Amino acid sequence: MSSRSTYQVSIWALRHLKGRRRPHGVRWRTADKEHSEWYATKALADSFRTDLVQAQRRGEEFDVQTGLPRSIRTTRNAKTLLELAIAFVDWQWTKAPPNTRRATVVNLAAILPLFTQRVDNPPMPARLQHLLSTRVLPPPQRALGLDTADSAALSWLRRASRPVADLFDDLTARELLQAIGTTVTGRVVTSSTWDKRRAVLNRTLQFAVEAGLLDRNPVSGRSLPTGRVVEAVDPWAVVNPQQAQQLLAAVTYVGGRRRCDRDRGRRLYAFFCCLYYGGLRPGEALALRRTDCKLPDTGWGELLLPRSLPGVSGRYYLDSPSGLQVRPLKRRRVEDVRPVPIPPTLVHILQEHISEFGTARDGRLFPAQQTGQGVPAAVYTRIWTQARAIGLDPTQQASPLAKRPYDLRHAALSTWLNAGVPPAEVAERAGHSIKVLLTVYAKCLHGQRDTFNAHIERALGVNVALT
Repeated sequence: MSSRSTYQVSIWALRHLKGRRRPHGVRWRTADKEHSEWYATKALADSFRTDLVQAQRRGEEFDVQTGLPRSIRTTRNAKTLLELAIAFVDWQWTKAPPNTRRATVVNLAAILPLFTQRVDNPPMPARLQHLLSTRVLPPPQRALGLDTADSAALSWLRRASRPVADLFDDLTARELLQAIGTTVTGRVVTSSTWDKRRAVLNRTLQFAVEAGLLDRNPVSGRSLPTGRVVEAVDPWAVVNPQQAQQLLAAVTYVGGRRRCDRDRGRRLYAFFCCLYYGGLRPGEALALRRTDCKLPDTGWGELLLPRSLPGVSGRYYLDSPSGLQVRPLKRRRVEDVRPVPIPPTLVHILQEHISEFGTARDGRLFPAQQTGQGVPAAVYTRIWTQARAIGLDPTQQASPLAKRPYDLRHAALSTWLNAGVPPAEVAERAGHSIKVLLTVYAKCLHGQRDTFNAHIERALGVNVALT
């Protein structure tokens, strides 16, 4: 027997220490050397302890220095990034909200085709990315059948996916971080997209550490010297009040040929108005109920926002077949309620909407027309695209001007800031921190420099009239 291996192994019961980031511990001894590994969850710790016990029962030799049997050392070194990604999605699926699930799947689908070995007859990266995001990674989709081409592509990916351990090579890790900065067509992604992909990769690898598959996270602390910054709102996407009113009016002209679809634009007119006049996120507007609205006959009203119904592309990301996935407000506790004052214009629009269309059984103002369930993001986005074709000229349609419904919220907050509303008040109404607000909307502040200069001069005691 090698002096570095032993059959003398003692494996102790799990230990739990409160207050630790990883409170669940596995402790064992090889010969006269003690070892321990700590995990964030009891399930992960118990799984690792079970692997140790089974290796001991099979009569495997344990390495005295690392404390590990050959079977575990081999498994840790051979686990591919594809296998790890699937395990991470499975672990996250039970506890994450729909949009987090979708973000994880979409970003991992973009990363995995970039970390492969050279194997003959590789499929197109776009096919691999689509296959991963629609069949391989989302658990509810894996039972669906694959056609011949997709089966061949998945077989290739399983053979070609590289071991996670390769990322401990500095050059390899750096190459992957650089590669995720481009699309499958070679186009450079925005800094925001790169940050999201890197964050998902980091969380996946951190999960491997927690699961005992890696000793440390190989990309933690790594960055690229590219000067990436927080992505601000594009000023060219922000409509002015006249353009906003023109587009909102165009929404009412959107309709389909079927009788049931003829007023689909008018049914969501008030929804889009909530985004512009109230600065709401789409999910917050979709969750509005009649009891959340204070709509006086005259003057300003108020919306009390206690929840959100975030739109998700892909029903398999939802737990509820109804399409209603109630979530707390963004970055808020479950019990938090955000009051938002609304101008008389929006008060009147909401009153007319309720009078004409009523509410869903649970009081929601904007249910899906035929089912009464949640309005999918794809539906209101399609209506907005048609409204742009009606309300904008060809040059404006080709520009980023109000490209997405969310740009109405950007326009609202930019208008408030340009009107001189203090950032703290705008941030409170919008559900932002002041830091994020000023970072994101800094480029959208126009026409205020002379006013601000005059304020500074008065504060300094300078005679403004003489300057």
